Amino acid sequence: MGNSVNYAKVFEGQLQQKYSRELATSGLTTQGVNFVGGNVVKLPFLTLAGYQNHNRDGGFVRAAVSNDNMVKTLRHDRSVEFFVDTMDVDETNQVLAATNLTNVFETEHAIPETDAYRISQIVQQAEGLGRVTDVRGLVRGNVLQVFDDFMQAMDEAEVPTEGRILYVTPRVDKLLNQANELSRLMWVNDREKGNKVNRSIRVLDEVQVVVVPSSRMRTAYDFDSGFVPSVGSRQVHMMLVHPGAVIAVNKHSYIKLWTPGSHTQGDGYLYQNRQYQDLFVVDSRVGGIAVNAN
Repeated sequence: MGNSVNYAKVFEGQLQQKYSRELATSGLTTQGVNFVGGNVVKLPFLTLAGYQNHNRDGGFVRAAVSNDNMVKTLRHDRSVEFFVDTMDVDETNQVLAATNLTNVFETEHAIPETDAYRISQIVQQAEGLGRVTDVRGLVRGNVLQVFDDFMQAMDEAEVPTEGRILYVTPRVDKLLNQANELSRLMWVNDREKGNKVNRSIRVLDEVQVVVVPSSRMRTAYDFDSGFVPSVGSRQVHMMLVHPGAVIAVNKHSYIKLWTPGSHTQGDGYLYQNRQYQDLFVVDSRVGGIAVNAN
């Protein structure tokens, strides 16, 4: 009888590094989420009253404490399997081995889909909660103004300054590098290093700038087979997010290789990959999201 190997465990450290390096939205992933009933996320929130005038005759003024819960059910449950004949593995010099299958699939399919799903969900849920999407066409002369407007709106909503992330397409990244108002900090290496000049903007007003391929920045996708932009979807050009405004969870990751003899589907290797995850916008923190799309 052949063996089966759980590559989700074998490659756990490598996959974590891969996701943190190649997943554009890795900064939004929420740790330590508690699940209720298997696929339900339950998040408690406290609502407290403010100060009242102190009663010097009777002491402290008692106010009510309200304990509410945001309950969300995970929906994005994805899987795929590949069958590779034993001789195909042998004759390709192990090119079709599990490590290569995992690397190519995660790089070309799993990671891009996770970004696309998260970004589209942020836009859809934020708009559903009444957030107005900015539709201004971004050009070199106004890109910083739009960014400043986003920052001002978040400041007014008392969103923490620390931790904000600006997701931009490569085109908008180029606009930021060429922005009329921007005073760019450059440094020149010594002659031995070739006098290189760094022109990239990766931190703007203490906000981390993350460049995301345009294909992962749409307002809606069809996930029937892989992911493709839905008919009528819009291009997201720039999105400012505070991670506290969303709950992005990975509930289950399963990557398994069934060797010949351990399954009944033929003389070969059966590779299976499953990812169960979701993203939810926290209703009371939707002020931590600002989107430019059209």
